[in-house]
Amino acid sequence: MVKLYNEIPGSCKWQIVEPINKGWSNDQKYYIRSTDGRELLLRISDISQYENKKKDFEAIKRLDNLDILISRPINFGICNNGRSIYSLLTWITGKDAEHILPELNSKEQYRLGVKAGEILRIIHQVPAAKNQISWSDRFNQKINRTIADYEACGIHLEGADKIIEYIEQHRCLLENRPQCFQHGDYHVGNMIVTKSGELGIIDFNRLDYGDPWEEFNRITWCADISASFASGRINGYFHHNVPILFFKLMALYIASNQLSSIPWAIKFGNKEISTMLRQAKNVLEWYDGFETCTPKWYISNPVK
Repeated sequence: MVKLYNEIPGSCKWQIVEPINKGWSNDQKYYIRSTDGRELLLRISDISQYENKKKDFEAIKRLDNLDILISRPINFGICNNGRSIYSLLTWITGKDAEHILPELNSKEQYRLGVKAGEILRIIHQVPAAKNQISWSDRFNQKINRTIADYEACGIHLEGADKIIEYIEQHRCLLENRPQCFQHGDYHVGNMIVTKSGELGIIDFNRLDYGDPWEEFNRITWCADISASFASGRINGYFHHNVPILFFKLMALYIASNQLSSIPWAIKFGNKEISTMLRQAKNVLEWYDGFETCTPKWYISNPVK
């Protein structure tokens, strides 16, 4: 790491460098604290990822003018004698939302959920990159791959037939959907609560462009921890006036994501397979086997 430091501008002022051993990314991640007290996030990737990482870094810059608390890009370049790429970003100081939410009362959980929805709505103001293929074409192709991968993976999910049936019956809703910038992995695992109670968003490593409502496909991780937070996230996004079409599409995106998570988990071992099977069981329960499009945990009007 010493050689790597020497190649990154400003690294001579780095006083603390601590590895971050969490998340699903292949990047090496480090917490940095400089001699002047500045806190940073360093991500190191293989040089083979140069074009993709550069494009992502430039995409995150498009959020610079938004008045929200996010991990912002500082610098990007090549290091490690040409073998690696570095991305340097701002650090958000606080506690992981997934850990702090269970310690809060339902009113505070809901408040943070509303804030999460409002932040997401602001992020979605950034338009999609040019020359995107139609969303219906793109996501229908993804659905076809998802179903094929599940059927070939060899793991049986009880209720998968109901999930697939709902997907097939609601593909038509993908027609003429708008597209915008997407965080790509928007849930409590990528959110920070600061000491003052502000909500910050981190890890844009899976950013993409697509239907803004697809960003709710991983709200299952939020609902697992707090129904109040998950409900607030939906209500905050829509100014507390949620269209019925949203619930039908959210159910479609959750169904597709849940089905794809089964073959995805295989490469990570039995523990992750069990986690995804458990969550799929919960999802089927929330949606009454996809006989309904509004999940049981959703609270439209919480008690003030």
